[in-house]
Amino acid sequence: MSNSAIGQVNGLTLQRRPIEYLLFGVLALLTLSTPFAATSFGAASISVIDVFSVLSHKLFNVGESLGVRERIIWELRLPRVLLAFIAGAGLSIAGSVLQTVTRNPLADPYLFGISSGASFGAVVALTLFSQSILWLSLPLGAFIGASLSVVMVLALCGRNLSTQVERMLLSGVAISFMFGAMASLMLYFSSPQAAASVLFWTLGSFAKASWQGLWLPASVVFICTLIILLYKRQIVAMRAGDETAHTLGIDVAHLRLSMLLLCSLITAILVANCGGIGFIGLMVPHTVRLLFPGRYPLLLTALVGGLFMVWVDVLARTLLSYQELPVGIITSVMGSIFFLFILGSRGAKRI
Repeated sequence: MSNSAIGQVNGLTLQRRPIEYLLFGVLALLTLSTPFAATSFGAASISVIDVFSVLSHKLFNVGESLGVRERIIWELRLPRVLLAFIAGAGLSIAGSVLQTVTRNPLADPYLFGISSGASFGAVVALTLFSQSILWLSLPLGAFIGASLSVVMVLALCGRNLSTQVERMLLSGVAISFMFGAMASLMLYFSSPQAAASVLFWTLGSFAKASWQGLWLPASVVFICTLIILLYKRQIVAMRAGDETAHTLGIDVAHLRLSMLLLCSLITAILVANCGGIGFIGLMVPHTVRLLFPGRYPLLLTALVGGLFMVWVDVLARTLLSYQELPVGIITSVMGSIFFLFILGSRGAKRI
């Protein structure tokens, strides 16, 4: 299978528009400024200069310690910003890959049932296993639940996934409700303290971010992204349909299942660390495709998703005075509106 053949099949244009260079410049500026600006927001009054001073002191041993402000920036806010970026990037990549390999523009880890399955597995681990082995049982339970949801969706849809868009969506919604009900049942029989903590966790939050807890989600998202990039051309070829991909020598069934498992792994690890955060995998890939039509900019999707999640988290902890909204509530409100917009546009095209 030649690279030019895949490019011709999918009609990818290689000529960049002037607006794309402007968008690249804006993204570069946001990428450089976001870590400093986002870290300065919070209950304690901290300036961007303070953030720059702390990073200079910690990384290059330049300047003096800022005491309490340094602890707030280095131990609380900066790990939170990085975890939010990793979560946004990972969920955006998972959503983009799901939409491509299933040829379903409404596919998303949340709507596909993966997030609900991972949440159920994590709730089982939180309620049944002790804190001493939670570092292992939580991500493992989340991955088992996510993988189970994928298997159930595939079983309900049958083999012809490319022609089962609506059936796949309905299957994912039904499985989401089922796993949500099972998780609620687990919470009903747990202690009030455990139920309250698990309930807040399932709504999505980066409040417990730490430097020690960053290595696992960062490693999983990075490795899975590298694997996906290795199969980028094969994934793009699946846009033209299963038959066309078969003629190019692609094992469609094996590739689709492999990508679904990778997306399950990404979602499971992020759910285990951040809780349930929905619709990021739906909104960001569509937005990036709108800005960069005719391409498959996976790394740009990850970058936009990471930046978007960081600023959603900033909104969650600054919208109310002395209170913090769960991130999942904000993304669900935004995502539901976006979901209705996508449904409306798809319905208009059929008329």
